[in-house]
Amino acid sequence: MSNCVIVGINWGDEGKGRMVDLLTDHYDIVVRYQGGGNAGHTVVNEKGKFALHLLPSGIFRTGAVNILGNGVALDPENLWIEIQDVRSKGVDITPENLMISDRASLLLPWHRELDALEEKRLADKQYGSTKQGIAPFYSDKYQKKTVLAGELFDPDELKEHLLDLLDWKNLTLTKVYGSEPYTMEMLEAWLRDFCEPLKPFIRDTGAFLKAARDEHRGILFEAQLGALRDLDFGIYPYTTSSNTLAAYAPIGSGLPSVKIDEVIGVVKAYSTCVGEGPFVCEMFGEDAERLRQAGAEYGAKTGRPRRVGPIDLVATRYGVEVQAATKLALTKLDVLSYMDRIPVCTRYRIGGRETDRFPFPEELGRAEPVIEYLDGWLCDISDVRHWDELPEAARNYVTYIENAVSCPIAYISVGAERDSIIYR
Repeated sequence: MSNCVIVGINWGDEGKGRMVDLLTDHYDIVVRYQGGGNAGHTVVNEKGKFALHLLPSGIFRTGAVNILGNGVALDPENLWIEIQDVRSKGVDITPENLMISDRASLLLPWHRELDALEEKRLADKQYGSTKQGIAPFYSDKYQKKTVLAGELFDPDELKEHLLDLLDWKNLTLTKVYGSEPYTMEMLEAWLRDFCEPLKPFIRDTGAFLKAARDEHRGILFEAQLGALRDLDFGIYPYTTSSNTLAAYAPIGSGLPSVKIDEVIGVVKAYSTCVGEGPFVCEMFGEDAERLRQAGAEYGAKTGRPRRVGPIDLVATRYGVEVQAATKLALTKLDVLSYMDRIPVCTRYRIGGRETDRFPFPEELGRAEPVIEYLDGWLCDISDVRHWDELPEAARNYVTYIENAVSCPIAYISVGAERDSIIYR
């Protein structure tokens, strides 16, 4: 069976969760390989509507093993709360269907506080953080100042390690930000309330994945956010603090030797963006608000209104390239059904010259969108399940995008529900 990565092509919020939930039926294992609880994957199925933040989106499929890999920012507090919430809605979560890498670093209580303190310090130059501690966490990870999940099984060594980190981190909290220090008693309560319940899920997932590969079991890798939020190839510094690309899946999952056979890039039928940073194709005013309401574009984690715009073919083409996408899933096509003319950003204009090349981050602030229009279809397509049943204008819109970004569109979603999908 093949190994597949599902990734975002643009700024995130493309609908990756619904695609993982849909395709998990064809795979034995689902792995989250990067990122943390700073974004939400919305899934709608027979069990209800869920906004997952750390749990892999395959958790709803009976028989699927879900893994949080070593590349994940593992927030024990939010993960344990999320597990309890999903369980309360009738979803079975056990150490048999959820595993946590013993090499995953723990997001510590002070990481969220530091995130909020730094955004406050930046004032009008904020990065638009969700304040979930992601940037401080990854900074500490690369400074080798985090705790691995496997350390929870050795209390004496763990306490000594935490005391060292506590002394170091309190210097930043008190001297730089003027905040209150943390105490060992606070950390012991955190360990008891949120880390202890997770210990049954922690194991050597690298060994598990190696055995699964040798047994030719199919693995589905789930990314967070999108290509334009990648730390190295995104709109730096308005990115996340991890690598959102498919190329990172083997490393962040815990099986660096795994071969990736397929990369499914998820693209929304229009553009959305949560947070700060350049967004060349952004719409404003009444047109933006109508699109926002039609697509219910509010952040799954923060509830913030998403910035919206037409599909950006310059950014999408770039996302396809850096993700090495082999096929695409186009989501929320049904949302555009109210438009008689559908705007498309085909090029950028920078300094009076037009380009279809995605520019260096500093140039994005000077870029203006070049907009063209395609005919709309002005009818409800949410019940359509076959390609040839779509209105001609809708088919033309899909093939126009496909040709412009040089990647086949294999899936088209026309609703949030699992079966609201058209296969091509």
